[in-house]
Amino acid sequence: MTFEAYETFVEDSGSEARGRERQALSLGIDRLERLQNGRFSVEDQVQSLLYVRRLWTIFIEDLVHPDNGLPEKLRADIISIGLWVVKEADRLREERSSDVVQLIEINRMIRDAL
Repeated sequence: MTFEAYETFVEDSGSEARGRERQALSLGIDRLERLQNGRFSVEDQVQSLLYVRRLWTIFIEDLVHPDNGLPEKLRADIISIGLWVVKEADRLREERSSDVVQLIEINRMIRDAL
């Protein structure tokens, strides 16, 4: 799924949107697991981390939108998680960290909660 396709359908029904979010998170998790297992090129590493970063940027943009129907406290909590994910993906990409496990776990927890 491309980001353009995801953004095009953000306005769809809640269950359809949650399904796309789960699918997008699953793809990110798969990419992160490849990094964890050492099966990647430098280009794959960069692209995988940028994918996760862009995905969470889209989530955050949706959460801050005034028409988002989630309760304010929940939105704030998910935004905080998203900001951590973005920062951690950047740390990994910049080789200031090498531990991808927490990033995988957070993405799994969010995906499984959808």
